[in-house]
Amino acid sequence: MSDLIINVSGLRGVIGETLTLDVAMRYVAAFSASMPSGTFVITRDSRPSGTILADVIHAVLNAAGRSTIDAEIAATPTTGILIRQFGAVGGIQVSASHNPIEFNGIKLFSGEGRVIPQKEGAAILEYYRNGKTVWVPHNQIGTQTICKNTISTHRKMIMQTVDVDAIVERKFKVLLDANHGAGAMLGDWLLESLGCDVIILGEEPSGQFLHTPEPTAENLIDICNLVKELNVDIAFCQDPDADRVAIIDANGRYVGEEYTITLCLEHLLRISENPKHPSHRKKGAVVINCATSRMNEDIANKYGVPIFRSAVGEANVVDLMLEKEAMFGGEGNGGPIDPKVGLVRDSFVGMALILDAMTATRKTVAQLVDELPQYVLVKQKINADLANVPEILDKTAKTFRHLPCNRLDGLRIDHGDAWVLLRSSNTEPIIRIFAEAPTNDYANRLCNEIVRLVNS
Repeated sequence: MSDLIINVSGLRGVIGETLTLDVAMRYVAAFSASMPSGTFVITRDSRPSGTILADVIHAVLNAAGRSTIDAEIAATPTTGILIRQFGAVGGIQVSASHNPIEFNGIKLFSGEGRVIPQKEGAAILEYYRNGKTVWVPHNQIGTQTICKNTISTHRKMIMQTVDVDAIVERKFKVLLDANHGAGAMLGDWLLESLGCDVIILGEEPSGQFLHTPEPTAENLIDICNLVKELNVDIAFCQDPDADRVAIIDANGRYVGEEYTITLCLEHLLRISENPKHPSHRKKGAVVINCATSRMNEDIANKYGVPIFRSAVGEANVVDLMLEKEAMFGGEGNGGPIDPKVGLVRDSFVGMALILDAMTATRKTVAQLVDELPQYVLVKQKINADLANVPEILDKTAKTFRHLPCNRLDGLRIDHGDAWVLLRSSNTEPIIRIFAEAPTNDYANRLCNEIVRLVNS
């Protein structure tokens, strides 16, 4: 039986095992009791189990005296937009992100349209563990309404950040791998609005994934081969709740998730130096997490803007973005965050900005990637009892005490032109290990060294 993963921004587990309706009821009741008065927006990704979880969430909130807006199947970044659009006090997205189909989860949003911040999330978690659920009498039960048009506002906000007319003229041929997740509805409309000839894989949001849902190289081998056959300019591959996107170039090369935010950042900073560009915006600070590629640091330094690193996790990135009044941010798992659109990782932002970059430079995505600073980032994971992680990190830090070590999130060890990070996952009972270096051999050697040490 898989463990229930629960943290300050939500929970995730296997339906019928660790994530039961009773768990969902108590958790949502704690969320309701911890929030100010007002309405909640409820959305879900395409997993079949999401329907019953969403029904329970509406029932709990209504029984606690809350009114709810049912936005049905929607991408996670769209949830944040809808919360702000309706002036809701908060929201819930039913999703297990990149996890297999047997998983589902509950992600909590604040009234700012962002994943719930650490402090508020900790209070909700405390209430879930120790609080008492209170139901209202029959004449105070909340109402439920249905939102039919969930994507217009989100689409409009993204279109305002790019040079639409110029992109339309290019007539890009684009493959969108929505993988039967929540991304095709807005993804198709957005790309067509940008004049693209769109081919969609997994358009129906059925949750019956065409391939393992996380958009990693090993899971997208068949998509890479298909790209070469279809002669498209670029392929975008989303995870099931569409807050992340990986890229495949016209040659069928898996560019990956790590380059999504980097391509967007390079483009935004490039056009920040061109006041005549329709997408021009003022330069400002950039925020990434401590596991994101140093390519972004090189780019920020190139354009003379400050860059800051947060702990891993969308809520942590957004906290620091707000503190630093950042112009852009995100995580290297394919999740750009553009505050001009919203405070949520957003695959649609990534798609639009990358097409804008290809248009502005008249270059292919392969050319844009090859012009970026070149590093290799490798990732591994080890199954682990999360209770043992602090001891593992302490022993590892002791082994590498001769090198600069940082404990912002897990343990990051700097090797001059390379680094290694090991940390417990927020969503799975594993230790994630990241190593980045100028060459593949160097990065793998650093990563394997940590794996051997942890396993010993």
